[in-house]
Amino acid sequence: MNATLQLPRAGGALYTYSPGNAAPIAPPKGPLVSRTAYAAAHVVCDPFADADPLHNAQIDWEATLAYRRHLWSLGFSVAEAMDTAQRGMGLDWERAKELIRRSVADAKAVGGGIACGAGTDHLLPGPNVTLEMVEAAYEEQISFVEAQGGRIILMASRALAACAKSPEDYERVYGKLLRQVSQPVILHWLGDMFDPALAGYWGESDLDKAMDVCLRIIRDNADKVDGIKISLLDADKEIQMRRLLPEGVRMYTGDDFNYPELIRGDEQGFSHALLGIFDAIAPVAAAAIEAMDEGDLARYDALMEPTVALSRHIFQKPTYAYKTGIVFMAYLNGHQNHFRMIGGAEGARSAVHLADLFVLADKAGLLSDPELAVKRMKQVLALAGISS
Repeated sequence: MNATLQLPRAGGALYTYSPGNAAPIAPPKGPLVSRTAYAAAHVVCDPFADADPLHNAQIDWEATLAYRRHLWSLGFSVAEAMDTAQRGMGLDWERAKELIRRSVADAKAVGGGIACGAGTDHLLPGPNVTLEMVEAAYEEQISFVEAQGGRIILMASRALAACAKSPEDYERVYGKLLRQVSQPVILHWLGDMFDPALAGYWGESDLDKAMDVCLRIIRDNADKVDGIKISLLDADKEIQMRRLLPEGVRMYTGDDFNYPELIRGDEQGFSHALLGIFDAIAPVAAAAIEAMDEGDLARYDALMEPTVALSRHIFQKPTYAYKTGIVFMAYLNGHQNHFRMIGGAEGARSAVHLADLFVLADKAGLLSDPELAVKRMKQVLALAGISS
């Protein structure tokens, strides 16, 4: 077939584009060693399930688990049942439990790293919710993940954000939970650009004051904290906090705008990674970290740099709609046979947004089969009334 297509610009004008000019990226030859890299993985919905796609969309388990095996094969660990999997935005706790159970079992079978989100999303925020109820909700999810043999990512809680009256309430809840966990956890600070319900987390609207609260919790429980993932899209804040962490506690960047420089680090340290964008850029990101392992920072920079424009595009406002771009990348690259999402989230981005994503992915060397990607892009554009 002719790997050329017509793509739309804002306003409806079309232009011709031919992908496939970027050099192919070879997968890593061994494990990634210089950084711990978690890819927050998406879920594949079952398009043939006869269920309400908005409130009861079903998961295609074979395709979902196959994608995790793909990530493990590239050297990544998997961050399971996180917001990239539409947790709290289409994926409820009941289905998250099944996802965690299946993924942890697969991780054990293939020797893959995995950590799983434990939160309070089965407890709806409301005026009658108490701190005791938040603690019990967290404990239920922590117990489930630990029973499966999974490591905990202690997710930010909408219910806690709604009912906490002060920083001391956060210190109480997190202190109690951390004293109970059986192994060190990864804390999770998600900015309100990802979830508006988390505004003012840690009991402070000022980020520096919120950071102070979070650091107090970490210092008081350092033996139970492996690290913290922060997703504030503010590289300076991440570096500031990274330099204040107790010895032995890791920073996991969740900054999908500035991850190359944060992972690369500076003279005072570096960030490991727990990123949604790694789901979409996995082959290139793995090759870049392998180059870092080999001391070739020039190649690391050359590989990572073209992915930044793609990531910033995928994570543009409204930031929480980034899952659409993540799943679209998996569809373009043949990891799933359809572009459908739980909750109907495939409709959260425009045809122009997806066309621009296609071009940026090609320039970053992330279209593994350009002819297949063209065929699938044309099918998506046809739904928007564009034929080529």
